[in-house]
Amino acid sequence: MMRILMKTGLVVLAVLFAAGCATTPAPKSYAVLMDNQDGTVGQITVSGAKGEVLLDKPRTGADLDGASGTPYVVDEARINRDFGEALAARPPLPASFMLYYRAGGIVLTDESQALIPAILEAAGNRPAPDVSVIGHTDTVGNSESNEKLALQRAQSVAEIIRKAGLQVHDLTIASHGERNLLVATPDNTPEPKNRRVEVTVR
Repeated sequence: MMRILMKTGLVVLAVLFAAGCATTPAPKSYAVLMDNQDGTVGQITVSGAKGEVLLDKPRTGADLDGASGTPYVVDEARINRDFGEALAARPPLPASFMLYYRAGGIVLTDESQALIPAILEAAGNRPAPDVSVIGHTDTVGNSESNEKLALQRAQSVAEIIRKAGLQVHDLTIASHGERNLLVATPDNTPEPKNRRVEVTVR
């Protein structure tokens, strides 16, 4: 019996080789731990009939039957040969953007306006992107008007995405108004970081 025990936040690849003919032994089936696209690394324990091996460094492998005893380095050529198709099929990580607004309206700050091309590029690089747009306000004004203002901000960003002609699979627009403040403030506080739209591209 073979078990692979994994901690969350990792990419692990495993290849199973079929038994060869009587004169040619089949290559050993093995697992290799990869670093995530954001550079983080988890760990796995490969447990088989012949032992148990902990993998906690990227691009290290272990035989699925546990026979290797210790991790071994798996070179890039072997990874590409055995797992190239699987790696190429991995979806990109979600991309998150924060757009900030001038007080009282739907006018982006200059710095945030300059981020629009990066958002469009992130969406354009995916074959069927899902985009989430959530509007927020600071605590100036009443909650009802802030709910409407936050929605207007989110809708204005969604309109930019639509006008770019991207083939978006799903475009979700929401308003959190003055709820979910990025910076906690008392009522009627003009906090620039709370006047924002959060954009996530998946």
